[in-house]
Amino acid sequence: MLERVHHDLLEKAGASTTVISNCSKLALFLLVMLAAPKLWAQGPPFQTDDPTPVDLGHYEAYVFGGVDGTPAEIDPAGPAFEFNWGAIPNVQLHAILPFGAILPSNNPVYAPGGKGPSAFGLTDMELGVKYGFVKQTKHRPQIGSFTMVEIPSGSYAKGLGVGRVWYKLPIWVQKDWGPWSFDGGIGYAIVKQYQYRNYIYGGYLVKRKISKKLELAAEVFSHAREGFAAPQTQSSTLIDLGGYYHFKYPGLQLLFAYGHSIAGQTENYAYLGLYWTWGKDEKKTTAGDVILSGQPLKNGFY
Repeated sequence: MLERVHHDLLEKAGASTTVISNCSKLALFLLVMLAAPKLWAQGPPFQTDDPTPVDLGHYEAYVFGGVDGTPAEIDPAGPAFEFNWGAIPNVQLHAILPFGAILPSNNPVYAPGGKGPSAFGLTDMELGVKYGFVKQTKHRPQIGSFTMVEIPSGSYAKGLGVGRVWYKLPIWVQKDWGPWSFDGGIGYAIVKQYQYRNYIYGGYLVKRKISKKLELAAEVFSHAREGFAAPQTQSSTLIDLGGYYHFKYPGLQLLFAYGHSIAGQTENYAYLGLYWTWGKDEKKTTAGDVILSGQPLKNGFY
């Protein structure tokens, strides 16, 4: 009993520290990012997302794999499939169908976390809606929400899923300055399941266009304890580096990222995927079609 109380106190202390840290990062982001005109979207391959919905009538598709692991457990993901659709102005519909594995360490040091057999199969599906409710201007950042619902499609008995519907509720902010793009935000995950817990998370990302074919970026991403049934049994802060390579085929990109923790629990993150976007011919796009989009019109307006 005393041991359980001790664990609970540690979790609450870790969460409070992470809340303060993430709020400080978000405040710094809002103070720094207050000038410039262009809009590019982030998101994959990074953990920090963006507030910019897919253009109206446009689509995005990803095929990807990755890994997120700690000494308690390693969770490879892939193959996984993501689809985004600009369904109505300022709104993006989102879905991910993921396959993956769980590889618990079964090391008593991390008990009660990291226990059980390894498994592979369908994991929890993700559905979401991104809504851009503040448009970027010269003196104002882009702001949007990206509510996500995690569907219990993975086997709870095998550890491939949480076993209940759970939610991610982030707010993201974006500001661009010439070849530079800056994103940041904070979110809260609601997970009502045994040995999981609600947790706060947030990130700050800087990206620069290097050439017509290459963009590079770096992020700081932090999260609180996620519970003993997750690999992230303790809070952690990571630095991730990666980028985007644009192929000659229109709309096709290679996405890549790798990161490691710099504070808190040891954690590794990696992502590798192919991205393809398509939709209406940009030459026929009107001003109404590109409200809050990531592509400027030829006259320079959005």
